[in-house]
Amino acid sequence: MARRSSCMGLLVLILALSAQLGASDLSPGYYGSSCPNLESIVRGVVTQKMDDTIRTIGSTIRLFFHDCFVEGCDASVLIRSTPGNPTEMDADDNKSLAFEGYETVRVAKEAVEAACPDLVSCADILTIATRDAISGGPFYPVELGRLDGLSSTASSVAGKLPQPTSTLNQMVAMFRAHGLNMSDIVALSAAHTVGLAHCGKFRDRVYGSPADATLNPKYAAFLRTKCPADGSSDPMVLMDQATPALFDNQYYRNLQDGGGLLASDQLLYNDNRTRPLVNSWANSTAAFSRGFVAAIVKLGRVGVKSGSDGNIRKQCDVFN
Repeated sequence: MARRSSCMGLLVLILALSAQLGASDLSPGYYGSSCPNLESIVRGVVTQKMDDTIRTIGSTIRLFFHDCFVEGCDASVLIRSTPGNPTEMDADDNKSLAFEGYETVRVAKEAVEAACPDLVSCADILTIATRDAISGGPFYPVELGRLDGLSSTASSVAGKLPQPTSTLNQMVAMFRAHGLNMSDIVALSAAHTVGLAHCGKFRDRVYGSPADATLNPKYAAFLRTKCPADGSSDPMVLMDQATPALFDNQYYRNLQDGGGLLASDQLLYNDNRTRPLVNSWANSTAAFSRGFVAAIVKLGRVGVKSGSDGNIRKQCDVFN
């Protein structure tokens, strides 16, 4: 029995480490000599796109998360479908990804190609753009050196991404598969301090019989003014009404007040396993910043492609 337990423990360790294959090749100075202006080029594009619309912020961050959780951080979510070959982009769970995120990466890639042709992967550009879209949030060195993935299929997405109705146990299992822990769940969920969500993602919380008792009644009344009960339309609502354009710890204060927009947000406060961390980060911007940076750097190491497992695309939306 002891031998069997030891083998099972080794298997779990191998599975966790497999999510990090290629991560050892990453370095903040990876393009220091080959494309020294890379980060300033990407930052210029992201800044302009954020000036154009607030939607750039949340959509770019969400794009990175959806990419890394399916086949790793390899820009496979950016590939457009072709007849008979639906890609991750057109999987049901990715159809709500906003145009602005894709457009930010596309324009950044064009600008980078003009300065440093055939040198920088779309996966790295998306990683940099995500850091720069964290408006008002922590700034951190970005690890670089990823290659772009060689495949993208819609069928690979199902069951890989958390849902608005996911339980904490379900999220723990999904994150653990990528070497991420419960603290990382609480930290990365703060991406919902920016961006918008369709009413269909939370309508049942507002109009259910009974309505979700964990939702602040005043907030529920506000949401009813934005979302029709019959589902005749599916407008979008800011996920944080207080500071919608800032990546800050207001998200956690909203949870304390019953103001988590999605059920999967609010449960982080309602569950005794995660509430202490929610309270801690609600009370300390510095602690939140440290936790978030640690989590998103770990996320950026998931499933990194290197060697013959990837390449550098000329265009982010088509394979070479």
